Amino acid sequence: MKREIDFGNDPVTGIIFHLAPPVMLAQLIQALYNIVDSLFVGRYDERGLTALSIIYPVQLLMIALAVGTGVGVNTVMAAKMGMGKSKEAQEYAGVGTPFILGVWAVFALVFWFFLPTYAGWNTDSPEIAKQVILYGRIVCVGGIGLFLEGIWTKILQAEGDVKTPMTAQIAGALANVILDPLLIFGVGNLHGFGIGGAAVATILGQFVAAAIVFKKGYRKASSATFFLHHVKKILALGIPNMLMQSAYTFYIMGLNLILSDFSDQAVTALGLYYKWQTFFFIPLGSMQTCIVPILSYNYAARKIRRCRNTLFSSIGFGLALMFLGTLCFELIPAQMLRVFSKDPLVIEIGSLGFHFIGISFLPMVTSLIFPVYFQAVGAGVRSCLLTILRTMVLFVPLGYVFSRYGLSLFWLTFPITETITTLVGIIFYVTFMRHPYHDEGNLTKL
Repeated sequence: MKREIDFGNDPVTGIIFHLAPPVMLAQLIQALYNIVDSLFVGRYDERGLTALSIIYPVQLLMIALAVGTGVGVNTVMAAKMGMGKSKEAQEYAGVGTPFILGVWAVFALVFWFFLPTYAGWNTDSPEIAKQVILYGRIVCVGGIGLFLEGIWTKILQAEGDVKTPMTAQIAGALANVILDPLLIFGVGNLHGFGIGGAAVATILGQFVAAAIVFKKGYRKASSATFFLHHVKKILALGIPNMLMQSAYTFYIMGLNLILSDFSDQAVTALGLYYKWQTFFFIPLGSMQTCIVPILSYNYAARKIRRCRNTLFSSIGFGLALMFLGTLCFELIPAQMLRVFSKDPLVIEIGSLGFHFIGISFLPMVTSLIFPVYFQAVGAGVRSCLLTILRTMVLFVPLGYVFSRYGLSLFWLTFPITETITTLVGIIFYVTFMRHPYHDEGNLTKL
């Protein structure tokens, strides 16, 4: 019988390398599906790429709410299990499903009515706006599968099961990839639905993933008596992650609005960067997923040295792999852009932008992992402050200032933002570790 992971005693690097490959494989499939999704839409209608770039922040907001709530459940479960309170951990797992259904219902209702306004902010083209509304309404209302899969996946990951979520995400992504060309272009007597077909393929893939994690991940709420108490705790631990992810939404919205003053092609170029980003950020995504239960468990168990070891190991792993992304963005930006678009202006704008963005990849590792570290050990304020600094204080204001001097200088926003955020993160970490709780004399040996 296979031994379960011991978050408190197994070597930290061993745990990371055990948890990371399945998560990375699942995220790789997800990245490929995002790339293929845009590839098919771009072949159907170049304007569809601009529409996908505009709707992308809304999809990020969906993910932020789903994953953020799941992280709240995951974190409290890991902490309870670290204190030996397995029954309480399962109670929180049971609250997750009804709560996330309420979150989805509110989100779907709000964006059904808000999307026309949102589309009008981002483009002057009536045709592109129409595609934004069509695609957006389908994925927002049909996104219940995404929300459920997010909760059930995090419950399983808190218990050390990464293979079932991996299987689910791979199956969902493959379903999307298979359905995309069929629903976009049509086949035989089946009529193609264009960008609407891409949206339907997306939500069907999400339902496939949710169905697979349902059997092991769904837990029935044991009692309604303490429901609000459980929700408050889940939100307290999940809101930093929600804010971190949601902030990405708002800063991308802000950057899209800035670039829309130049051209639709500039918006498209930025959107294509984010498509490739999902591929190259797999190391960071996997680290963020894997280190949360390790950190939460050991911090609650007062094993501070293991927390520090987890942080440094994940940063080192992320830096080594992100270097490959830097090389690609510096050496072959035009080839990457031509995968999706043949528009010479998109390729010209994007090639220059990719050179600047590639420089930012290495400092981005620490600027993204520090907030996750603070969130996992209960220092939510530091986590939120770093996220707000990066996405609201730096990204959009700097983007606006640099854009006043031309589109070329706009791209300086990325390396400068990541470098400043990393420096502040280091300061936060050094001051955080001075607290008496972290005194070396109180540390439990590895």
